[in-house]
Parts: sequence; structure tokens; C-alpha cells
Amino acid sequence: MSDKVKFEIEFVIQASPQLLYQYISTPSGLSEWYADNVNSRSELFTFIWDGAEENAKMLKRKSDEFVKFAWEENDDDSYFEMRIIVDEITKDVSLFITDFAEDDEVDEARMLWENQVSDLKQVLGSK
Repeated sequence: MSDKVKFEIEFVIQASPQLLYQYISTPSGLSEWYADNVNSRSELFTFIWDGAEENAKMLKRKSDEFVKFAWEENDDDSYFEMRIIVDEITKDVSLFITDFAEDDEVDEARMLWENQVSDLKQVLGSK
């Protein structure tokens, strides 16, 4: 198995950090844009797409700032993180995604995030 490469992608989102945090950290929020359905039992989240389930553990979180998950089936140190960054001067809010993908799948993974964050922006009424 080849090593996964880390990639980062940033999206400007017109929403308050508090509202955005609800959409990236709660099962009901994540169900609105990230997966068809999301359930959680304490730190274990079950993401459902087209009837297929994938489990991820919430490794860390800080209210209104970030959440960090690791897929259970991964046997490496990869994770995905969604961090909310507020520009101190302009007060622009960005969602900063850190994720890992196989070397030849990074472009595809980026596109997937772009599509999902596009759905998030629609839900939030952001441009």
C-alpha cells in the first residue's frame, strides 16, 4: 500500500464560526451536507452514503474552532480535519480542510471536498 499524502484546501464561507461549527461537528449538521445520514455514539460517528456505512472516530474538537476525525478502517495515521479560521482584520470566515489521499487520488479527493463544501454553502445560504 502506498503512503497517503496530506493535502489542504481552504474555502471562504459567509457564516458565523458558531453556526459553521454546528454543521461540521454534529450528526444533524453533517447530515445536511457531508453525508446522506450521520449517527453518533459519543466519539464514534457513522457516516452513511447510498446505504454504505463508514465509521470515524472524533479524535479532537474545540468549540467554534475545529473537529478532527479518523476513519476506523485506516491503518495509518491519516485523519481529516475541518478548522474554522477567522481573519482578524477582515473577519472573513474560512473553512480549512486537511485530509489525506493516495498520491493518484488527491485531485479526486479535492474535487469531492469542493462539491461537499458547495453543498454546505447552499445550506448556509453562503455564496
